[in-house]
Amino acid sequence: MKLIPFLGFSGQAHDAMAFYAKALGGQVTSEMKYRDMPPSDGSPGCNEMPADTLDHVAHSQLEIGSAIVMAADGPGGGEGGSTTINVDVDSIEEAERVFAALAEGGQVQMPIAETFWAHRWGMLIDRYGKPWMVNCMKQP
Repeated sequence: MKLIPFLGFSGQAHDAMAFYAKALGGQVTSEMKYRDMPPSDGSPGCNEMPADTLDHVAHSQLEIGSAIVMAADGPGGGEGGSTTINVDVDSIEEAERVFAALAEGGQVQMPIAETFWAHRWGMLIDRYGKPWMVNCMKQP
């Protein structure tokens, strides 16, 4: 299991990740804009975006040695952005177990389900008000 900080921005994700890469001596290894996402199939995270946000970042990954930071532009970015803890696990069963455990007493934002990028992905706010995502990634 890996715990990965996920930073939310409001249109500044590309510039921020480039800045963090330079400042921390890392490299942005992945970036996808909303316009590059597959058409919506009803999966969580595949919503149609307003035209003025199509060039915003849907996903960015920065690697600094063995450390990873992920980011995107989107809901919750607002002034100062937001930070979510992303739990990356190796199996569907572990994703569902971790999601259910963290969601106990909390509020599910996006139910755990298959998406185009993950065997399972979901978002929740735990009982203490902290945001989490759980991912069991598909291999590219």
